[in-house]
Amino acid sequence: MVWALSLLTSATGLCPSRQTEHPAPWITPAAGPEWPPPRGRDSAIAQSESDSTSGPMSDSTSGPTSAAATAVNEREDRLAEPGRLISSRWRPRSLRTTPSRQDRGLFGHPRGLPWMLNVEMWERFSYYGMRAILLYFITDTVARGGLGLSETSGQVVIALYGMAVYFLAIPGGIFADRIIGPWLSTLYGGVVIMAGHICLTIPSTVTSWTGIVLVAVGTGFIKPNLTTIVGGLYDDDDIRRDAGFQLFYMSINVGAFASPLLTGWLREHYGYHAGFSSAAVGMAFALGAFIYGRHKLSAFAFTVPSPIRPQERRRLLLGSLGVLVAVGAVVVALKAITGNLVTTVATAGLLVPVGAAVAYFVVMFRSPKVSAPERAHLRAYIPLWIGAVLFFMITEQAAGKMATFADSNTDLRLPLFGWSITAEAYQSVNPAAIVILAPLIGMLFTRRAGRFPSTIMKFVIAVLIVGLSALMLGYGFQIWPGGEHLSPWWFLALVYVIQTVAELFLTPVGLATTTALAPKSFASQAMGLWWLSVATGQGVAGFVIAQTEDASDATYYYGLGVATLLMALVLFAVAPWTQRQMADVEVAAQD
Repeated sequence: MVWALSLLTSATGLCPSRQTEHPAPWITPAAGPEWPPPRGRDSAIAQSESDSTSGPMSDSTSGPTSAAATAVNEREDRLAEPGRLISSRWRPRSLRTTPSRQDRGLFGHPRGLPWMLNVEMWERFSYYGMRAILLYFITDTVARGGLGLSETSGQVVIALYGMAVYFLAIPGGIFADRIIGPWLSTLYGGVVIMAGHICLTIPSTVTSWTGIVLVAVGTGFIKPNLTTIVGGLYDDDDIRRDAGFQLFYMSINVGAFASPLLTGWLREHYGYHAGFSSAAVGMAFALGAFIYGRHKLSAFAFTVPSPIRPQERRRLLLGSLGVLVAVGAVVVALKAITGNLVTTVATAGLLVPVGAAVAYFVVMFRSPKVSAPERAHLRAYIPLWIGAVLFFMITEQAAGKMATFADSNTDLRLPLFGWSITAEAYQSVNPAAIVILAPLIGMLFTRRAGRFPSTIMKFVIAVLIVGLSALMLGYGFQIWPGGEHLSPWWFLALVYVIQTVAELFLTPVGLATTTALAPKSFASQAMGLWWLSVATGQGVAGFVIAQTEDASDATYYYGLGVATLLMALVLFAVAPWTQRQMADVEVAAQD
């Protein structure tokens, strides 16, 4: 599998020979799911890398054969030019090519920004609304409109679903970068998501599973590209860029906050398919805004930054087929060994992102373009990456184990007028806490700039906090096992808030550290490596859930908490060494 992934990495332009100085524009940093991306428009349009080819075709011979061959070569060169605009009926006749500072609309920002804010808000509404009720739908009885899987199987599916979303964002970004550009990739991803939600509204087992797969695939295409389009609205020197992404980040959390409340209410009063219908409506609004607002975007949105060359297509095809065959062979072998479908799927869901991460690291370590100091940086990054895996292993179970605690172990009655909340409402706590706490923690980091906590110590603190939250959940499952023994309504909300604090410590510096320690020849792959930590964390969670089916939830969380706290101690122990390895690199936005 590593060989196939390495071949695919080379074929898709992620090898150092293709992109050595200019990150691919689809590589976008993330705080939580999204964060302002590095500016790639100018480099995508201006950078032109020529392959050194030689042979008979380069000779200045005359004749019709030579002329025809020359014409074909010229046409292929034009199609492979960096910054080539797509040829599509969806591309507007006129696009903004002037400096971004001349484009002013609502609040003084580019005219395309309000439309992209609408797109992101409704797309996140769609995603988080569907995710909020997905576990309950999978594990509920068929008579009540569910799929009738066991609780463990449902939690494994949720973990693998999250793994697939982040893992598929990597090929989704590659597809945009090399073939059709970010706008078309986002459009196609939105259509696939819409189709998935529609499938989920149909009360059928086949259409339900089809819908889940479609939503995962479609989200993989939207996640890397919509943020890139917003980044393309601003030039590198445009001082409005940070403020624009603050608005964009706010739109994410508005959608993520509102959707669990609505879909939970619809599920409670009208059933699961009504909840999925609201997600479909949200995606329809997103697509409408995306199509209507395309006339106000810059030319970058319709640009293929690094078009695939004809000689690379065969390698891309072979690499893709090699990965699929390798994954299929692993699944067949695991099924023969274990004889259990859930264990097989969970194990495959772990091996795929781990295999991809190993391929990334192996290619980097073995590359002749990576210097000795850069290899030292990579060695320093490995424990940090493992710490991030454990972090996301716990926090990304908001729609899995934590949703189970909300539904089965929590007293949902509020001490106000006899009101009650839905179990899904707890998934709105994180975006609400982000909106409230992000400015406060940002002010803290600004005032403490250059002092404790350093970038590495923020990493350590985040892993430590999330480990403590896991111990809290273990205590909650132990003291309030359900039935007549239910936790007070505020306990789980407190856990969400604590995890949000950890998230605000880790995610802004996580990518900064990743980018700082990645070799310059592989700078464009920093986001891919970061996404793989999220995907691997959820793959680990699914695997552990499958292996601990007979253990109690309290034991499960106690085990995760202890493992994460031990990792925090390891990170603390290696922090001085890691800091020394980073002494010769600059970490943008570290404090």
